[in-house]
Amino acid sequence: MSEPTIAASADAYIAFYEGLSRASVVALDTVAADDIVFTDPFNQVHGRDRYAALLLKMFDAVPDIRFAVSHRAFAGDTCFIRWRSAGTLKALGGAPWVVEGMSELRFAPDGRVREHIDHWDAAAQFYERLPVIGAVLRLIRRRVSAH
Repeated sequence: MSEPTIAASADAYIAFYEGLSRASVVALDTVAADDIVFTDPFNQVHGRDRYAALLLKMFDAVPDIRFAVSHRAFAGDTCFIRWRSAGTLKALGGAPWVVEGMSELRFAPDGRVREHIDHWDAAAQFYERLPVIGAVLRLIRRRVSAH
């Protein structure tokens, strides 16, 4: 695929994510290959049906989650995106939860995403916010910090 074609495919996938809702998950087939692999700090799923199920489960945990993409760059058949998600996390008693990260998107020949790999700091952006384990992780972070 040429970069302009990948750019158009990336635009479609980004638009899907920025408009993502529980109801719009059914449109995943328009932007994700049947055999997509999705990976983040908590999950790795193979196949569009499992990915759709994971997205629906995400809405159970963070019902009002929203995504915004701020940057993108291309290398071959891969698009790298910088994003921010925000919502209220039920596991933290409905507290606001913001995650900043980046994703690698690799595209199939038909322009749909075949691999989506999320990179974000789960320790700082999730685990450290938990009551008991968070205190321990913050202590460890302070001890190994160079500052």
